[in-house]
Amino acid sequence: MKISVLGCGRWGSFIAWYLSRRGNDVVSWGEESAPSYRVLKETGRNEYVALDGNIRLTCDLEEAVRHAEIVVISISAQGLRGFMQRVVCYPFADKTFVLCMKGIEAETGKRLSEILVESGVSPDKIAVWVGPGHIQSFVQGIPNCMVIDSANDRLKRGLADAFRSDLIRFYYGDDLIGTEIGAAAKNVMGIAAGALDVICVPLKGPLMSRGAREVARLIRAMGGNELSAYGLAHLGDYETTLFSPYSNNRAYGEMLARGKRFEKLAEGVATSAAMKLLGEKYGVELPITEAVYSVCYGDGDDEARCREAIGALFSRPPKSELYL
Repeated sequence: MKISVLGCGRWGSFIAWYLSRRGNDVVSWGEESAPSYRVLKETGRNEYVALDGNIRLTCDLEEAVRHAEIVVISISAQGLRGFMQRVVCYPFADKTFVLCMKGIEAETGKRLSEILVESGVSPDKIAVWVGPGHIQSFVQGIPNCMVIDSANDRLKRGLADAFRSDLIRFYYGDDLIGTEIGAAAKNVMGIAAGALDVICVPLKGPLMSRGAREVARLIRAMGGNELSAYGLAHLGDYETTLFSPYSNNRAYGEMLARGKRFEKLAEGVATSAAMKLLGEKYGVELPITEAVYSVCYGDGDDEARCREAIGALFSRPPKSELYL
């Protein structure tokens, strides 16, 4: 298959590497001015993977879009809408789009597949690829399980069957709302986990349970299957994030609780704002999400805010464990 991977950061470069090894004709695109592109252009590799000779690296977006039968997008979630305005300048109606990214648009609360639809892409041509796994483990040959979901049953099954290998076992998702919300929300919980690594590690167990429960409530209110919160896209990925030394979101939370700054992208920051918006829109109580939001966007001493947020969660009145 002819595949173009748009975005050559750590995940995009891995996807290009992985799909090329599966025998596909792969083009890897990046912004000419981006450090990630310049490193690959100058050295042929980054800190994670080496691009073999079968992968064509380009900064020409038109070339990348025209090449592909399948367009894989792996960029910052908050930049997707503006990026799609550029992509749809070129012929795209016959192409399949696969979102290998996790997030919710902070200003609108829109899921990423919804942004593609609003950009003119048919829902039947959109899939999402999410789930547990860190590049550092994959390139060491450590396998994991992931999910491909779509409103188009034939598409998701075809992609999962074509992309599977002994490194990644794919499952067919059956709840696009739950898959996207769950995948994005795990980054918010990852920030909370990082803070707990500094302040109170034993609370990571309750965080896993209560965090998944509030995400399940939100998915249900949005029309999805609340059980999706307990699948690979959320809880499975969430567990990986909570205990991984490679997670940017967990590291962001840890640094915040230490009163320091984490310089890399942590999608959970903007996602906490998006989920707060969705909680208000759908009338769903999201106490952990709101605590993360207050820490990420509040003023004053970061470490003190983290401790105050945990205290506020413990001061809430008792609830039935599985309340809706």
